[in-house]
Amino acid sequence: MTHQKDCPTTHQQDCQMTHQQDIQMKHRPKYISVTILRKIVWLYLAITLTGNILCYGQGDTPWVVYSGFEGPGKGKRIVFVTGDEEYRSEEAAPTLAQILARKYGFTCTVLFSTDPRTGQIDAMNLSNIRGLESLRKADLLVIFTRFRELPDSQMRYIDEYLRAGKPVIGLRTATHAFNYKKDSASIFAHYDFQCRIKGWKGGFGRLVLGETWVAHHGIHREEGTRGLIDGIAQDARNPILNGVSDIWTPTDVYTVGPLPGAQILVYGQSTAGMSPASPVNLQKSVMPVAWTRDYRIPGGRPGRAFATTMGAAIDFLNEDLRRLFVNACFWALGLEKQIPERADVGFISEYKPTMFGPELFQKGSLPSKYELDKHHSK
Repeated sequence: MTHQKDCPTTHQQDCQMTHQQDIQMKHRPKYISVTILRKIVWLYLAITLTGNILCYGQGDTPWVVYSGFEGPGKGKRIVFVTGDEEYRSEEAAPTLAQILARKYGFTCTVLFSTDPRTGQIDAMNLSNIRGLESLRKADLLVIFTRFRELPDSQMRYIDEYLRAGKPVIGLRTATHAFNYKKDSASIFAHYDFQCRIKGWKGGFGRLVLGETWVAHHGIHREEGTRGLIDGIAQDARNPILNGVSDIWTPTDVYTVGPLPGAQILVYGQSTAGMSPASPVNLQKSVMPVAWTRDYRIPGGRPGRAFATTMGAAIDFLNEDLRRLFVNACFWALGLEKQIPERADVGFISEYKPTMFGPELFQKGSLPSKYELDKHHSK
């Protein structure tokens, strides 16, 4: 009542309302307004999203692209698909792609096995290679995978590519590129290296490259490979062998069975040791380590393939192996007549590959590690 007496008569009703509001505010439950709650939620989401972006390297894409400009490869797109636990395909592919892009004009995209949570390269993740839709515009697939088990949503792009009969190059473990041991019901399980389905025996490796995984012919981590150029192919001046004469790699020779219809380019002789000076082991026979062939998967068009069972990251320190690979890319794309007599395969950026072995995989790298800029290129 005292509050009312202090108010002028003409404003007594307003004062009563104000007094009532004051009482209500004193006894009002301490609820957070919807507007404030929304702001808190949006702030939380923004912080979470920012954390995820930083974890992905400030918005990094899970692949790297090297644009090609002038050169015989101008306008041609090459997609590298990597992912193996042992031979460091994630290190080899960017180096080879850089050479093809900077020296010969091919536009190269390198895809990696990555951790879907962090975006980091994860050779041990067998079921995630993002960016495979880029194969729809690719002119050449270079595959260096081992025992991958990709979901149908990703594998469909590889299947489409192969059905179109487009060219393929397979490196080292690509003979056993896929292994569907968990999801045997997948519509693409016939690509498994152990497939026994009629028409698909041996899976991707045998149908496309000519052979699947068989065994180590050499002693793994004890013997290397001395490349022996096939004299018949050399005498016939096969352009893939242009400038190729001295190949030695620290990886051992794989067992390879008959390759009907294939053109063998290089044989491998085991060396009694893992240095270029190691003598050859004459107690062991030679095996094909590089060849070309035509392929055709059931329901698909014919295509051409080059395969080599060499190709660990450390193998590509050998100049002539790099030259063999570059020449094979030209051949696969129908550019045989433009293969140089001695292709320039010098490194574009510093190359210090890791020794092979699953325990030596280096964690924590994003694909952006392999991007080229003025600080990395020579």
